[in-house]
Amino acid sequence: MKKLIFGASVLVAGLFSTANAQIQEGNWMVGSSLVTSNFGLNTGAGYDFSIQPKAAYFIKDNVALGGYVNLGFAKPGKGEATQFNYAVGALGRYFISPGEAGVDNLLNHGRFFFEGNLGVGGTSVENGISTNGLDFGVGPGYSYFITPNIGVEGLVKYNGVTGFGNEGLTSKITFNVGFSIYLPSGQAKRIANEAN
Repeated sequence: MKKLIFGASVLVAGLFSTANAQIQEGNWMVGSSLVTSNFGLNTGAGYDFSIQPKAAYFIKDNVALGGYVNLGFAKPGKGEATQFNYAVGALGRYFISPGEAGVDNLLNHGRFFFEGNLGVGGTSVENGISTNGLDFGVGPGYSYFITPNIGVEGLVKYNGVTGFGNEGLTSKITFNVGFSIYLPSGQAKRIANEAN
């Protein structure tokens, strides 16, 4: 019973702690966004699913640089063409401090942020449009820290691919929901050593 009460106390303390230590210089962010998930329930309905794993290192407080991979596929419905998306590249994220630019963060245990990415990617539709080349995106988001080291995130992002193919530019606006784990550099080194 004491362990249960202690665990509940730690969880409550984590929910009401401020979101500062996670986004300090020297920490790591590892996570994934589930992008545009859509599964039809009617007969012949389609699906649309993407996943975007990402990792970043905080080069200074509130600023993280890293990389991402994006893989997605869609089958809009019976008899319609299958679509495939891919990308790999660099990303940057800037967390807004409380009160900065007139923005207050909700409940003191979350942060608004801006994320941008630049890389190589493509989109192709079976017997339809295709574009391969420069993959880019930008948008605002919010990370709500459910524990001191885990954030649930929402991100609205403009994504585009420009370059070669039978379509010079393909673009879309996505709403991403995912999570990130924030690791102090000492803890990240310990995990890496245990993996070896």
